[in-house]
Amino acid sequence: MNTNSEREEQLVLELLDAVGKNSKVSQRHLARQMGIALGLANSYLKRCIRKGFIKIGEAPAHRYLYYLTPTGFSEKSRLTAKYLASSFQFYRLANESCSRVFEICEARRWRSIALCGISDLAEIASLRAQGRNVEIVGTYDPHTDHRRFIDRPVWHRLEQVVRCDAWLLTDLNAPGLIYEHLVATVGPDRILVPDILRLG
Repeated sequence: MNTNSEREEQLVLELLDAVGKNSKVSQRHLARQMGIALGLANSYLKRCIRKGFIKIGEAPAHRYLYYLTPTGFSEKSRLTAKYLASSFQFYRLANESCSRVFEICEARRWRSIALCGISDLAEIASLRAQGRNVEIVGTYDPHTDHRRFIDRPVWHRLEQVVRCDAWLLTDLNAPGLIYEHLVATVGPDRILVPDILRLG
């Protein structure tokens, strides 16, 4: 789950990585690669220049070259290590959380589970379901264009979802909103919330 500061660090890491690979990269290309608006990419670039992570050189035809400074290389290494550590920690916690959820399913004899939200958590849940007496029947996600996820159907409206025993909340962007929507539509009794989401 990304907080605002984690998202900012991730964008800085992407920017430093892109500049490290290609000093001739344009701001437009940076924005595209980072998946953000051009103005925001410019803002992050200026911030990295101010902090001494990147220096600018001029190239012909009013173009700029961007170079990582030694401080920029250090920051890139620090952010990479932090990202990997948090990724491993998230995987471990999500793995344990999904295992607990599937123990509940087995105790209640719930066999068919619909995931609610395409995410890393949904992928981990689908892996943990293997070898258990449960089947992931598909994923409900109103905010995606995907038609399939983990080789199962994706439904964009609740009325499209095939019959299932329970709903497993796996959305990481706005789990509270999806949870409220599910409660209002299908009721709370068969909604499973992994404790890693901290909604309880």
